[in-house]
Amino acid sequence: MSSPDGALTVVFNGEIYNYRELRAELKLLGHHFSSDSDTEVLLAAWHQWGSAALRRFVGMFAFTMHDRRTHTLTLARDAFGIKPLYYHHTPDTIAFASEPRALMTLDAHPPTLDIQAAYDYLVHGHYDHTERTFVRGISSLPPAHFLRLSIHTGKLDTPVRWWSPTIDERHPRLSYADAAAELRERFLNNVRLHLRSDVTLGAALSGGVDSSAIVCAMRHVEPELQLRTFSFISQSQDRSEEKWVDIVNSNTGAIANKVRITADELAKDIDDLITAQGEPFGSTSIYAQYRVFKAARAAGVTVMLEGQGADELIAGYNGYPAQRLVSLLESGRLPTAIRHLLNQRNWPGRSIKASLQEAVGVMAGDRLYQRLRKLSGRDPRPTWLDLDTLNDAGVQMQYPRAVWSESARGRRAMAEMAVSLTQRGLGWLLRHGDRNSMRFSIESRVPFLTPDLADFLMGLPEDYLVSVQGETKRLLRTAMQGIVPETILARKDKIGFETPELAWLRNLAPQIRQWLAPSEGSALLDNAQMLEHFDEMIEGRRPFNWQIWRWINFQRWVQLNGIKD
Repeated sequence: MSSPDGALTVVFNGEIYNYRELRAELKLLGHHFSSDSDTEVLLAAWHQWGSAALRRFVGMFAFTMHDRRTHTLTLARDAFGIKPLYYHHTPDTIAFASEPRALMTLDAHPPTLDIQAAYDYLVHGHYDHTERTFVRGISSLPPAHFLRLSIHTGKLDTPVRWWSPTIDERHPRLSYADAAAELRERFLNNVRLHLRSDVTLGAALSGGVDSSAIVCAMRHVEPELQLRTFSFISQSQDRSEEKWVDIVNSNTGAIANKVRITADELAKDIDDLITAQGEPFGSTSIYAQYRVFKAARAAGVTVMLEGQGADELIAGYNGYPAQRLVSLLESGRLPTAIRHLLNQRNWPGRSIKASLQEAVGVMAGDRLYQRLRKLSGRDPRPTWLDLDTLNDAGVQMQYPRAVWSESARGRRAMAEMAVSLTQRGLGWLLRHGDRNSMRFSIESRVPFLTPDLADFLMGLPEDYLVSVQGETKRLLRTAMQGIVPETILARKDKIGFETPELAWLRNLAPQIRQWLAPSEGSALLDNAQMLEHFDEMIEGRRPFNWQIWRWINFQRWVQLNGIKD
C-alpha cells in the first residue's frame, strides 16, 4: 500500500491493534483516511513521526517501508519479534521475506550451512538468539530493531534498537495490592485490543495459569463472545492437564476442542513440521502446537490468542530461584534468602541443592562459569562433531553466556527475565508459534507481549513476582482473582504442551536410523557415533536427552533443504 501522496510504500505483515486510537490522533493532526485499515494508519504514522512511530504501535509487525523523499528502505520488526523478518543483502540487491526458504530460492547455488549457527544449536540448544540463521547470507532482523538501506549507495546501516526492557526498580511506592490492580487493568486492556477482529476467534488452552488467564479474560471482557478453546491432551495420565482444561472450559462456557496425538501421526507429519518451521527447533512439543493449530483451522477459527511471554515477564517457569537467592544476598537480606532457599524443597522440580549450584554459576566470573559447565558434563567440544571443520570456520566454541547490560545487583531475577525476553528463549517460542500458525493460515496473537506491560512489570520489586515461599507469577495470580478459577491459580506444577518424546522416537526408530546414516546429511557430525548413541537410548542403556532430537531434526532439515556444508 502507498500513501496518498505516493511518498511512502509499505509491505506489511502483522496487526496494529491500537490503530483506531492512532487514527483518531492522526486525524487531529490533519491526516485523512479512506479505509478502516491498520496499514493505512501505519503509513500515516510513519509520515507523521518516522521511526518514532514504532514505540506508539501496540501489535505484532514486520514491515519494509520505501520512502521516496529520503530514498531509503527501512525494515522494522516489533518489540518482541512476534512476526519474523529475514533479509539477504548484496552490494546490488536486498531481498526480504517472512521465512528463510523464500530467500534460499534466489540463489542458483545450493544453500550453504552457517557453521556457527549449527554449532550453537547442536551443542548448546540455542537458536533464534542472534541475527544469524542456519543459512549463510540470510540474516534475521532482531526484535525491536529497524534497519535502513540507502537506495542511492546500496549501503546498509547497522540495525538500530528502538525499544529495550529496563530492569531498574521504578515503582518504590506502589503497594503490592495496587500493583496487582494495575496489572489486572493493563492485562484486560491488552486482551480487549487483541480481540479486535471480524473473524472467528479461539484460544490455545493448556490448563496452566497463563493460558487460563487468557481464556478467562476473553470471557470477562466479552461476555457474549462465542469462545472456542483448543488443547493438547497427553496420553500419559501423569502428564495430562485435561482436568485443568475442563475446569477453565466449564467456568467460561467455552466450546472445547481436544487434540490427542499418536506416534504414527508424528511419523506422517514430521517432514511437514520440519518444513513449516523453516529451521531446526528444540523438541517435539512443537508438534503438539502444530496439531492444535491444525484443529483450530479445521473448526473454522482463523485468529487464536495464546499465553506466550508470561513466563518471561512475570517470573514463571521455576521462578528463577537461583537468581532470586542472589538478589536477596546482594540486598543484605540474609534471613529472607535462607527462607527462600529452604522453601525450594516444597515445589515440584526444584531443590535446595540445584538452587545453590545455579546460584554459584550466577555469581561466578566468566572463566569459572565456563569451567563449571565443563565439570557438569557439558563439553563445548563434543567428540561427535568434526572439530577440524569448526576450527576452519572460526567457530566460537564456548557457551555464549548471556549477561544483561545494565547493573543487575539486587535485580538478578529481573535481569534473567530480560535476557529471556531479548537474547534467548522467547525468540524461539515465538518462531515456533508463528510458523505453526501460519502453516494453517491462522493469526496467532499474544496479549502478554506489549512494551508498556513489560516496562511496568520489569520495574516492580522482585518479590512482587516471586514470593519468599517460592510461588511463581505471584502478582498475576493475585491480579486474576475472581476471573480465573482459584484451583487454577493455586497450581504449583507446570507442564504445558509436553509430549512423550522418547516413546515417539522409538516408534520412528527405523526411519531415524536412515536419516542418521553416514551417507546422509551434514559432514559436520559423526554419524556413526550418533547412531550408536541413538541405539543405546532406544534400548534403555543411555538416558534420554534433548541432544538426540537436535541431531535428528538437524540432519533431516539439511536433507529436506539440500543444505551444503
